[in-house]
Amino acid sequence: MILPYPLLAFAPSHRYNLHMQEDRFYLPSADRVGLLTASVLLTFALTRLVQSPRLTLTLSLPGFYFAFPITLGTFMTILAAALTAAGVDWLTRDHPGVGAKSTREHIMLPTLTAFVIGAPLALLSDSSAWWVGFVFGAVLLVAVFMAEYITINPSAPSYAFARAGLTALAYALFLILVTSLRITGARLFLLVPAIFIVAGLISLRILHLDGTDRWDFPWAIGIGLVCAQIGAGLHYWPLAPIQFGLALTGPLYALTALSMNLAENIPLRRAVVTPVIIIGLAWGFAIFL
Repeated sequence: MILPYPLLAFAPSHRYNLHMQEDRFYLPSADRVGLLTASVLLTFALTRLVQSPRLTLTLSLPGFYFAFPITLGTFMTILAAALTAAGVDWLTRDHPGVGAKSTREHIMLPTLTAFVIGAPLALLSDSSAWWVGFVFGAVLLVAVFMAEYITINPSAPSYAFARAGLTALAYALFLILVTSLRITGARLFLLVPAIFIVAGLISLRILHLDGTDRWDFPWAIGIGLVCAQIGAGLHYWPLAPIQFGLALTGPLYALTALSMNLAENIPLRRAVVTPVIIIGLAWGFAIFL
């Protein structure tokens, strides 16, 4: 029997097709996500399997000695970040809502994620805990790929959830990075630029997630400078790595929240309440840990 059009519209198969089309619009291709994740993880796996000698670049000047060790892990981490950047562009170009729009805003955080994952994996290379970090890194990569794809369309039903997830992930990445730098004993001339660049990029991406397509470079640069100065001041303090990480993540979170409050035209007295509480909690945990 041939159903009339009004009845056909509510046929189970038709509703299923509509549901699949909606999912296709809001979610990335599982095949592409899987292929991209596997390709990035393969670079980290090769770092553990292939042993290579360490090369140290040195520069000696009067009153100054520069030494920077380079290993296979260094090159593989850079390769993983580059592969992630190209792969995310390939992934997001598949979104029906992209069109001719630039995808650079969706490349920043995944690339930074791949770069940051390499730091703890390098520290755990000789430990059985490396597999825990490897699996955790895989989960982070899949999560950031999915969330970035969803945020392409601000009207997506799960946009608010994806935005919150990206924000939390960004702060977690900063905490992991600065903690790893502290564990490795990075020297000041490497620590300060790393904090400035990563803090600036993270705050820039978080501020851009407000849905207004606004790039707040002055705030991002200012936040990066403040975090770098705090990092330089705390560099010689006898702090544990997690204490050092919390002491820097707190100001990053607080200053980014302050910028968002002021952008929403919240009076200054009210706008500073949440950032002050955030800094107090972060530094309080850092002191008593």
